[in-house]
Amino acid sequence: MTPALAVVLLVVLQRLAELVIARRNTVRLLAEGGREHAPGHYPAIVILHTLWLAVLVWLALQDPPVNGPLLVVFLLLQAARLWVLRTMGRYWTTRIITVPDAPLITGGPFRFVKHPNYLVVFLEIIVLPLAFGSWIAAGVFGLANAAVLFWRIRAEEQALSPRRKAG
Repeated sequence: MTPALAVVLLVVLQRLAELVIARRNTVRLLAEGGREHAPGHYPAIVILHTLWLAVLVWLALQDPPVNGPLLVVFLLLQAARLWVLRTMGRYWTTRIITVPDAPLITGGPFRFVKHPNYLVVFLEIIVLPLAFGSWIAAGVFGLANAAVLFWRIRAEEQALSPRRKAG
């Protein structure tokens, strides 16, 4: 197994584990009276991330040299991702779910960035293909992801607006 393929397979396993956590949290939040907002954007996110992972597997199968410094940046982004997940705890999902009386998360990385998870995702979708030498994949997926995140952040801000005004 090449180093690049090992990295990509670890990312795939990480994403699958996160989907299990997200699903568990989504079910729990909906059972507590939570409401999903703007579900129409979700298939676009799933398709984008699935294609990104598929392209990464294809790139890794070409046995590219792995750029060490960019791989370190990617690993730092994974640490930031874990910080976001730990900070959000039971409220982290891959969907936009609001629970009426739930507190807004303001600790951890949210002290510094309004949407830290989206910043991490934006950067990692660009950095990992670059670590494998693919400027094209980094550019294409970076732009596509920026468009989807723009859509999602607008929907999330709209969903959180009443709670932000109340706080």
